[in-house]
Amino acid sequence: MAARLSSLVRLHRKAPDRKVSSGAGGRSSQTLAERAYDTLEEMIVGCTLPPGQYLAIQDLQERTGLGRTPIHLAVNRLAMDTLVLIRPRHGLQIAPIDLVRTRTLLRLRRDIERFVVQLACEHGGAGARNQMLHIAGLLRADRDAMSIGTFNRIDRRIDRLFIEASGEPFLEHTLRPLHTAFRRTGWIYHSRVRPGESMAASIDLHLAILDAAAAGNIHAALLATDALMRFVGTTLDALGHGADPALFDCNLALEGDG
Repeated sequence: MAARLSSLVRLHRKAPDRKVSSGAGGRSSQTLAERAYDTLEEMIVGCTLPPGQYLAIQDLQERTGLGRTPIHLAVNRLAMDTLVLIRPRHGLQIAPIDLVRTRTLLRLRRDIERFVVQLACEHGGAGARNQMLHIAGLLRADRDAMSIGTFNRIDRRIDRLFIEASGEPFLEHTLRPLHTAFRRTGWIYHSRVRPGESMAASIDLHLAILDAAAAGNIHAALLATDALMRFVGTTLDALGHGADPALFDCNLALEGDG
């Protein structure tokens, strides 16, 4: 009995070492996977990977310079977000843009955004409010000359800040793919459909949300959020009237050439 107990004690003492080693490796893999996700997400938003394009995992490895495992993990996550489609015998496809579906998702996004903004106003501490004011300063400083690429990077910071300030991590899994989808349509609107239009209108709407939330004014923040969602709706209207369908699925351009 004593020998058996001694053996169990030795096994118990060794177990944490294996767990720590596995955890450290897991954190490293997760960091690379997050980097792969962020990189691919940005390429999808900016249409470097255009809607409808077919690719293989190896193509994404070459485009990003990252290994197979983090790319595979990122693709699985993007597939769950419906931003990448897994096509048997065809590899991967960057999800085409369905404007009818996007309009439906805008209704969902509006309701969730209001919830997040209210929570951020209620629970955001001094640190979060300082960050809101700092980002507002960045937007104001470059309001009249900001590119859509720069704006999208700042917009991503705003989205993450509000989710963090809300204190509810679950919301990230719901809102992040929605934000990515709408940043992509926003990029198409400003870069391809209305390339000469200033970012000022969109910036002003984001500033209204930031200023109200930083001041803890829930009512004003919600009104500003509703105004932003209406503006997004007008950009979808523009995309749906006369825009080249190949902007939403690059395969349509190939069919047209044929």
